[in-house]
Amino acid sequence: MNDLPAPRLPRTRLLVALVVLPVLALAGFLAWRGWQARQAEAQARAAEEARQLDTLLQRLDTLRGDLRAQGRMLQDAVSANRVLRDEVLGLGQRNALLEETVARLAASSRAGSQAARLDEAELLLVLGEQRLRIAGDAEGARRAYALAAGLLEGLDDPDLLNLRQTLAGERAALDALGPGPRAELARRLDALDARLARLPEQPTPPARPAGPWWHRVLAPLVRIQPVGEQALLTGAERTLAQDALQAELTLARAALERGDVDAFHTALNRVHAWARRLWPDSPPLREVLAELEALRSAPLQPADPPALGTTLLQLRALRDGRSAR
Repeated sequence: MNDLPAPRLPRTRLLVALVVLPVLALAGFLAWRGWQARQAEAQARAAEEARQLDTLLQRLDTLRGDLRAQGRMLQDAVSANRVLRDEVLGLGQRNALLEETVARLAASSRAGSQAARLDEAELLLVLGEQRLRIAGDAEGARRAYALAAGLLEGLDDPDLLNLRQTLAGERAALDALGPGPRAELARRLDALDARLARLPEQPTPPARPAGPWWHRVLAPLVRIQPVGEQALLTGAERTLAQDALQAELTLARAALERGDVDAFHTALNRVHAWARRLWPDSPPLREVLAELEALRSAPLQPADPPALGTTLLQLRALRDGRSAR
């Protein structure tokens, strides 16, 4: 009988087991180490996530605090804006009230200034009229009317246009008067004084008429002439008389300045009497005496222009009409 070989299965299994078991153990060890590493990594990740979560929570808490602070700040800003808006509205109302008050003050000041200028213009018109009618001073009246015109030109009231036109016509009428009768009389009085100084002190010898021969023989030896009042004056008396005549001329000028007609005529009458006593009768003396008579008959007051006082009446009517409104 053939001998069969003994089976080797157990030894193979043992060898396989010896090979496989270390491999399995190494694999298990590696798996355990990998699991531990994964566990450690998971724990580290969990710890990191927990730390990050805590950090996020802290940051969220900080953000919530900041939001609360921002909310309070916004509320404070809204309240401050509301207060500022109320203050701005109050300032706007106060500015409006101030502008209205300033406008009223400006209107009242303008009205007061205009009223004051109208009062001054009225006073100047009254003074100008009195200077002409009472004092006969045409030049003074023209100056007063010119000042009144300057005051009215400085006002921009359209109601004063007719008043300015009337005043311009009245000033033209005053300009047509010229220097006035008193200035003309004063000039004539000065010319008369100059003519008195040139009067001859001796009478003009009359022409010798033809007569008997003995008149012609005695003519160089005897001269017959009429005797007047001036022959009775001595040298000192003549000087005193001339001084008295100059004093009367001065009084006549003063009376002319005052517009005193009686005093002016009285002074001219005395000048007339002194002239007849100081100088003998002659054509120049008669011309001087005729000039004295002309001066006595000349008017001292100028003729009032027809329009004099029209501006004053119109100004008063305008003011009365405004007062009645």
